[in-house]
Amino acid sequence: MALVTRTPLAEQAADLLLDRIRGGEWPLGSKLPGENTLGPQLGVGRSTVREAIRRLAGQGVLATRQGAGVFVAALDVTKDWGAALRKADINSVIEARIAIEVEAAALAAERRSPAELRAMRWAAGKRDAQRTDIEAHVDADIVFHRAIVAGSHNPILVDLFDSFTPRSRQAMIDLLRLRGDFGSDADQHAHQDILDAIADRDDRTASTLAREHLLTLKMA
Repeated sequence: MALVTRTPLAEQAADLLLDRIRGGEWPLGSKLPGENTLGPQLGVGRSTVREAIRRLAGQGVLATRQGAGVFVAALDVTKDWGAALRKADINSVIEARIAIEVEAAALAAERRSPAELRAMRWAAGKRDAQRTDIEAHVDADIVFHRAIVAGSHNPILVDLFDSFTPRSRQAMIDLLRLRGDFGSDADQHAHQDILDAIADRDDRTASTLAREHLLTLKMA
């Protein structure tokens, strides 16, 4: 049986475990031996075994069940696992945006000032002008949505939006790269419709349109 002889030990231990899973030693759904058994087999300590298991769990091969042990969840690393993780993160970000921005749109329709409405219209124009570069487009989009959140006059929603912006920005960039297109007329019109509802002080339509728009961003 092959032993780990070089560093990084955890990565090599993970490779050896994966080879044994691929070889059929542990069928799909089966439970792996404990750390005390795997450590000597691989020639590493328990902490290295734990790290190797975490690596394979992060790749979707293993699954840890609290109080039950570690089980084989897949017989090989999914080639598109990185993309799958990005999709999951993107969807989590969109769900958080829905929680913040749908309510903010409704409140902005009720509370926005004339100056805040002008700021939203200015941001919508800047967004419309940024249709060729992904990062510039996302940055302009963030400015537009922040103007709406600011118009809610709810400082907690503003703080949540601002603290969330770095992760949201990266997720939106990843989304557009995965989709391969952005800046369509339909997308711009969707944002304009939200703005029009806020301008009309139609809180119900503003929140409905904001939710519908964000849901279209979720990835299957």
